[in-house]
Amino acid sequence: MERWNGRVAIVTGASSGIGAAIAKDLAKAGMVTIGLARRVERVEQLRKEIPEAAAKRLHPIKCDISNEADIDAVFKQVEERFGGCDVLVNNAGIAKKTDLLEVGNTAEIKAVLDTNVTGLVLCSQRAYQSMVKRSVDGHIIHISSIAGHTVPHIPKLNIYPGTKHAVRAITETMRHEMRNAGKKIKVTSISPGGVKTEIVDMADIPLNMPFLDSEDISEAVLYVLGTPPHVQVHELIIKPIGEMF
Repeated sequence: MERWNGRVAIVTGASSGIGAAIAKDLAKAGMVTIGLARRVERVEQLRKEIPEAAAKRLHPIKCDISNEADIDAVFKQVEERFGGCDVLVNNAGIAKKTDLLEVGNTAEIKAVLDTNVTGLVLCSQRAYQSMVKRSVDGHIIHISSIAGHTVPHIPKLNIYPGTKHAVRAITETMRHEMRNAGKKIKVTSISPGGVKTEIVDMADIPLNMPFLDSEDISEAVLYVLGTPPHVQVHELIIKPIGEMF
């Protein structure tokens, strides 16, 4: 992680769970960390949970990544205040409890797609352009899910697995585009199994199912960022021992 010391990382969905753990760990690792969230006051609270030096490197900014105007405003602000984006962690993701074939749930379906897919792509576009503009060999990391490699039999999960399968294809498409452009910017998808987060709380998951901690995923982010410049971890699947999926 030494080569990222003082560089700028943007973490979406930084208010809780995996995003909060990542934001704290990147700040502790020496990165200027921009924590994006709709509930920005929760990111402010994270500053009290880390050493003072790291807290000074953690900068909360209110942002709804399902809103393109919010995304544009954030990346403009990051460029003006911090110079630009060197690392992007697309962590923000939501799920809505409904059946895929149920009529009248259009708003819920669109909300999940807008956050999990469109928002991820739009943030990646802005981060990539920032890296190219400054000739930075940066890194884009998508926090995906094991649901992007299979379809877990969990009632009411509806479009969520579809969005994570989309992220897997999007990651590969980005890799091709970066290679075709002759860039050495990395792109990585990290696909956790069950993690103790707010999304898990809304799903009908068996009580005896083993779970990962948010910090397990944050450590994986530090690992992929810490690889040598010529090494790209393209896909990383992490499951708790004994998971059924």
